[in-house]
Amino acid sequence: MKQQVLTLVAGSLFGAGLAISGMMDPLRVRGFLDLFGNWDPTLAFVMGGALLVMAVAWLIQRRLEKPYADDSFHLPGTQQLDRKLLGGAALFGIGWGLSGLCPGPAVASIGVNFAQVALFIGALFAGMLLHRLLPEKG
Repeated sequence: MKQQVLTLVAGSLFGAGLAISGMMDPLRVRGFLDLFGNWDPTLAFVMGGALLVMAVAWLIQRRLEKPYADDSFHLPGTQQLDRKLLGGAALFGIGWGLSGLCPGPAVASIGVNFAQVALFIGALFAGMLLHRLLPEKG
């Protein structure tokens, strides 16, 4: 029960942060990514703030044996930059630039802007399914 309550609080806090910061507005995101046009730098402050919060969280995590509400930390297993990671990051960036949405803000805004976000969520799940169906290469 403790883990579910903490998950609800963390998810609500994350969604509120996305809404307040403007990350759920595709026009604002595309304005941030339009470096050579009518550039909107406001999201740089959001990302800088997120990096500061995560830096503190990583410092705290290093000092803990286990998280408060779980038996172990669930951190990524790989720490190498390979073609698969870079290709996925490039696809993510292209999709983010075209749609103005990334998965977190899309899920947070589905209740507010269902028609526009539903297509993005469908494409997101199709991409995840395609990734699972493709064979692993070396």
